[in-house]
Amino acid sequence: MSTRRLERVEELLKRQLGEIIQREIHLTDVGLITVSDVEVAGDLRQATVYVSILGSPEQKKKAIAILEKYRARIQELLARRIVLRYTPRIRFVADDSIERADRVLRIIQELEGPDKAKR
Repeated sequence: MSTRRLERVEELLKRQLGEIIQREIHLTDVGLITVSDVEVAGDLRQATVYVSILGSPEQKKKAIAILEKYRARIQELLARRIVLRYTPRIRFVADDSIERADRVLRIIQELEGPDKAKR
């Protein structure tokens, strides 16, 4: 399958999954959940959904557990919204890239802080 088509499918899935999670799945006490990326296998039968969860570690674990619990329902809603030969079997993975980037930025600011004071 062409890379361009695969990228378009990934972006479509990302957008639709974000809307489904936000509007259709009632998640309480789990923090803020955002679909940050989707990787689809070349045959479109498997999709890994990376979700960013802002909240405590307990909220993150609970959010992933709830998403896995409702995985079949989410796939069903996804199949109704998009037309593909196969609706991908989705797998949710917590994405901590935002937290890592924030940590790197804080470290850089700490390193630059003393130098700026000396000037």
